[in-house]
Amino acid sequence: MRFNFGEILMTQVIHSIEYCLGCISNTASYLRLWALSLAHAQLSDVLWTMLVRVGLRVDTTYGVLLLLPVIALFAVLTIFILLIMEGLSAFLHAIRLHWVEFQNKFYVGAGTKFVPFSFRLLSSKFSDDVA
Repeated sequence: MRFNFGEILMTQVIHSIEYCLGCISNTASYLRLWALSLAHAQLSDVLWTMLVRVGLRVDTTYGVLLLLPVIALFAVLTIFILLIMEGLSAFLHAIRLHWVEFQNKFYVGAGTKFVPFSFRLLSSKFSDDVA
């Protein structure tokens, strides 16, 4: 087999470009996850501002009566919106990122056909090596 410098150079340039684009893509994906956590914090602040501050600003006569349902509503919204929906969204996004980036590091796609593991094929391989 003859050594072809141009082919090797072109292959390395393509792999280098793919690696750089993968790094940029992975960084952008994790920045999206960071933005999701910032949105989660902002949503928590909005819930606090719109619900509990309203209950705290009312007179002392009606404030106590209004504060109990407001705190109950705040607790329900916090649990359902922030903890369940936002947590599930962030969890699924993080799982997707780990799966995509894990596959990036190990999968090459060089065209080798996948053959599942089989003891029968393994024993025939060893018998061919011995003979």
